[in-house]
Amino acid sequence: MHTAHLTIDPAFRVAPVRRRTFGAFVEHLGRCVYTGIYEPGHPTADEDGFRGDVLELTRRLGVSTVRYPGGNFVSGYRWEDGVGPREQRPRRLDLAWHSTETNEVGVDEFLRWCGKAGVEPMMAVNLGTRGIEAALDLLEYCNHPSGTTLSERRIAGGAKEPYGIRMWCLGNELDGPWQTGHKTAREYGRLAAETARAMRMLDPGLELVACGSSGSSMPTFGSWEAEVLTETYDVVDYISCHAYYEEKNGDLGSFLACASDMEYFIGSVAATADHVGAKLKSRKKIDISFDEWNVWYLSRFQDAAPPTDWPVAPPLLEDHYSLADAVAVGGLLITLLRNSDRVRAASLAQLVNVIAPIVTEPGGRAWTQTTFHPFAQASRYAAGDVLRVEPVCPAYETAEYGEAPLLHAVATHDPDAGTTVFAINRSTDRPLSLRLDARALGAPRIVEATTLAGPDPYARNTADDPGRVAPRPNPDVEQDPLTVLLPPVSWNVIRLG
Repeated sequence: MHTAHLTIDPAFRVAPVRRRTFGAFVEHLGRCVYTGIYEPGHPTADEDGFRGDVLELTRRLGVSTVRYPGGNFVSGYRWEDGVGPREQRPRRLDLAWHSTETNEVGVDEFLRWCGKAGVEPMMAVNLGTRGIEAALDLLEYCNHPSGTTLSERRIAGGAKEPYGIRMWCLGNELDGPWQTGHKTAREYGRLAAETARAMRMLDPGLELVACGSSGSSMPTFGSWEAEVLTETYDVVDYISCHAYYEEKNGDLGSFLACASDMEYFIGSVAATADHVGAKLKSRKKIDISFDEWNVWYLSRFQDAAPPTDWPVAPPLLEDHYSLADAVAVGGLLITLLRNSDRVRAASLAQLVNVIAPIVTEPGGRAWTQTTFHPFAQASRYAAGDVLRVEPVCPAYETAEYGEAPLLHAVATHDPDAGTTVFAINRSTDRPLSLRLDARALGAPRIVEATTLAGPDPYARNTADDPGRVAPRPNPDVEQDPLTVLLPPVSWNVIRLG
């Protein structure tokens, strides 16, 4: 077997655990909204048409924020279509996903769902086909108490109190040629800056996110961030990052190391932001909102035949995730936590059906995919401060990312909740014996160790067998010295008390 060790010391503090790290994403894409979170007539549906089984699973997942309504969808969205009496709402063609949008669910329904799910909304405005005026109207509708046409329209729709949405995304992926209203960095930066200034005139306390690159492989990566932040630095709080990963050509070893790219992405964006700040003689720090991330088999979507009609809520991007996918997701979560000093918000894309941890049958069952478990455990057990841990372990060579350590890990520490280590073993064929040096904590013991693992890295959960891949107690634990055996291709949670 391989061996590794790491040191846990409360003095090695990175930053507080950011609850917004455990955000998710609901877009009008495929079956995420319709037959996902919303399905009137479903046996579990409540009086508003929301599926009770999905609400329960969302709470179990531990989601803190939900970004809405896109995604690519927002760049052609007219928010006014989704408010007022349903029977008067127009049906529109959605260019982003070649679908017909019924607008049965809009701003008010989504925010009502957020209240039931216990999550904070994160709203995106359309800077693709629209701009300052529409963003201001949406902000006034949502956040102004009363006495104006738009705020009274909200009240007439049943929401007497303002929604008080704090976090707003200034558009989505406008660096991408696929985006409706695609712009150059200078064009987008100017529009985003003017929109931000106007929104702050209405509500100075907003937290605003400027669009960063939609991937570190984009040809404009780096220069996009520099140009956009040169325009927006004083009026935004965050720059966004988006990243998706998939196993390519059967190269499991590279796939399990995909967090190396996320680490590079975060470091590069933070360095670029700091460079712009230095040029502007500003002491302000721009933080990162990693508001789209996941495993997504994008190549399958790109190879699919283009649609020939405009269906309502067609099945799109419904990837079925394996154990290996869950371990990769765990590695990405570890990286987000390790960078909590700059990554203050993140959104797993998406929540239901569309590349999602939760899957539903129309009119039928809901169940959890393998990727549900690392997210739920990290959200539940990460508390207090993130601690820097630097594992000492063997490395291996990957075709895609170069050399990567076999062990990828992070720890969190809270005087009341205790200390938790999150770790993945990237070895595809050998267990790893992990020794923990936790003397700085006094005389801790391992109170619980769970592992997501199995003999088949491509095992999946189904509606008939939803628990096939799930965390189970790790039997290979020693207390003196603190040692846990991590199986190959595994996600592990070790709690000390």
